[in-house]
Amino acid sequence: MLSLSSSARYFLYRQPVDMRCGIYSLAGLVQNNLGLDPLSGDVFIFIGKRGNQLRLLQWDGDGYALYSKRLESGTFERPTGGRLLISSRELSLVLQGVKLASVQLRKRYERRVCPLK
Repeated sequence: MLSLSSSARYFLYRQPVDMRCGIYSLAGLVQNNLGLDPLSGDVFIFIGKRGNQLRLLQWDGDGYALYSKRLESGTFERPTGGRLLISSRELSLVLQGVKLASVQLRKRYERRVCPLK
């Protein structure tokens, strides 16, 4: 079972990915194209070229965990804005099929962190 935590960091790979890629190919994309460490324990999000498949890759201490979801109808929405880091809330909305542009969140305190790239 997949559980999303607000304490984890979620990085979106912005380019469409060939979903035939396996664990080590996805880890290579993280290291070579994003310049991040795939062994950090962070969750890396990949969306397929057609937009109907999504994979989450995470190192869980003794091996990689790969979560894969393929939609029978429809597509996943790619978060816009060119951001690399997304929140667990945004990822949850993407997985549920919610249109991100229509979501209006109430103001909450947010700790500012240094942007990545």
